[in-house]
Amino acid sequence: MPHVITQPCCSDGSCVYACPVNCIHPSPDEPGFATAEMLYIDPVACVDCGACVSACPVGAIAPDTRLEPEQLPFIELNASFYPKPDGKLPPTSKLAPVLEAPLVRPRSGGPLTVAIVGSGPAAMYAADELLTQRGVRVNVFERLPTPYGLVRAGVAPDHQSTKRVTKLFDKVTALPGFTFYLNVDVGSDVTHAELLAHHHAVLYAVGAPNDRRLDIEGMDLAGTGTATEMVAWINGHPEFTDLPVDLTHERVVIVGNGNVALDVARILTTDPDVLARTDISDHALATLRDSKVAEVVIAARRGPVHSAFTLPELIGLTSACDVVLDGGDHDLVIGDLATATDPLTRSKLEILSKLADSSTPSARPRIRFAYQLTPRRILGEERVQGVEFTVTGGTSRLRGRTDEVRRLDAGMVLTSIGYRGKPIRDLPFDDAAGVVPNDDGRVLDAGRPMRGSYVAGWIKRGPTGFIGTNKSCAGETVHNLVDDYNAGLLADPGKDRAKPAALDKLVRRRRPDVVDAAGWRAIDTAEIARGGDERPRDKFTTVADMLAAAADAPAPSMRDRVLAGLRR
Repeated sequence: MPHVITQPCCSDGSCVYACPVNCIHPSPDEPGFATAEMLYIDPVACVDCGACVSACPVGAIAPDTRLEPEQLPFIELNASFYPKPDGKLPPTSKLAPVLEAPLVRPRSGGPLTVAIVGSGPAAMYAADELLTQRGVRVNVFERLPTPYGLVRAGVAPDHQSTKRVTKLFDKVTALPGFTFYLNVDVGSDVTHAELLAHHHAVLYAVGAPNDRRLDIEGMDLAGTGTATEMVAWINGHPEFTDLPVDLTHERVVIVGNGNVALDVARILTTDPDVLARTDISDHALATLRDSKVAEVVIAARRGPVHSAFTLPELIGLTSACDVVLDGGDHDLVIGDLATATDPLTRSKLEILSKLADSSTPSARPRIRFAYQLTPRRILGEERVQGVEFTVTGGTSRLRGRTDEVRRLDAGMVLTSIGYRGKPIRDLPFDDAAGVVPNDDGRVLDAGRPMRGSYVAGWIKRGPTGFIGTNKSCAGETVHNLVDDYNAGLLADPGKDRAKPAALDKLVRRRRPDVVDAAGWRAIDTAEIARGGDERPRDKFTTVADMLAAAADAPAPSMRDRVLAGLRR
């Protein structure tokens, strides 16, 4: 009874280190780990010990006999990653090397103190790595009153398993030395220089919050937007609560076919009664109940072989939704399948080849994949009425634009063509790459390390990988930060600024409504209570409501006040 990794896999590698027989790959030390769509268990080598199940932060692993019907394809998917059995067991003697925790050498000036800007996966994994060492202090700054970044606001509400990683992050926030400064905007409320004055180092893990935009006529019309904005609206992000979402037209077109495009298409075509059991925002659920959308078209510039979505997401989509292809696109799939050699690509194409024809009537809203369509302009006067594409001719591999123009009527056009970072005040920025220039996490200014300044996550490496990929990325940065500290390359904060009380006084003077860990727990508890028995939580979607809930946090106990006084 081998275990199987399924769709929610976050690729953080915890299961790899827990496995006693090295049967989970790719491991963090192997090529391809950073870009792998998921991790895979070798069914021949698996000894059914269950250690990986306990280690997985998102509940993605189960015995093959306990899978739901829609998860059964993952049995073959896990096995297909490995060579076919030839009578010999795969090599299992060499375990994946566990990266040693960064050993901090104490200094007389006080403990290592680090400010982390951002509270998403990269930030929380970095905090976790730092706090493996006793005495280290980590202060995490987040501009919203709620933490965890894209896990809270960017993961689709029907992917609750993926959101389980926040349970791990909650444990990090309870570690000695961890402090939250939520509802604080670094760069506005406090500056980079001020943080450096109170810390040995400042680590930015702010992601890549900007969408790449299509530069075509009509992208300023009402009814245009991005899939990322749509997901934030669906999830109740306070900055997107008032997004004008009009679902009174029968068709929505999404340009781009990555996982976020699939998320939006799936939500727009899912029964609202099913979504009502998730943490979807109330305003999004109400709009979806009145939706007239009958079809979501996911349009891609290139052919099926270049589809950007991952295989696990495709499996999940086709098991939950009606997905179709036009006859011409089906022919493209068959043509690509005949020449594809990569196993994962072949698996994608095989699933696509079995999709129903779009001419088949559908009793419920459906999703249609469309290929070789390059957006030319958005049609409409005051708001979107459709989108015009140039058709790409030839095969998926040998293609060129034709003179054929195709129009799709639509009431909403969303783009999903990638992300890019945005400049951070007082730090250098590589505008072409959309990242802060760095050497393995050390910020570079004119090619030289910028003292005490570090990056992790998408602002470091660009928008690649998955939630768990940030673990190894953050680990690399933290190791280099600690090496610099041990080598005496980081300046000690001034004596009057080294104590937590000095930073706390500064922040609260600038931002009186700062939210601490207790305030976040009060928000979290209130949201879960609002969800009742039917929903995991009912989110607050305005900053004012979040702050009101945080204000109900219980006062610290006498013991906590004494300990806080000792820290000061």
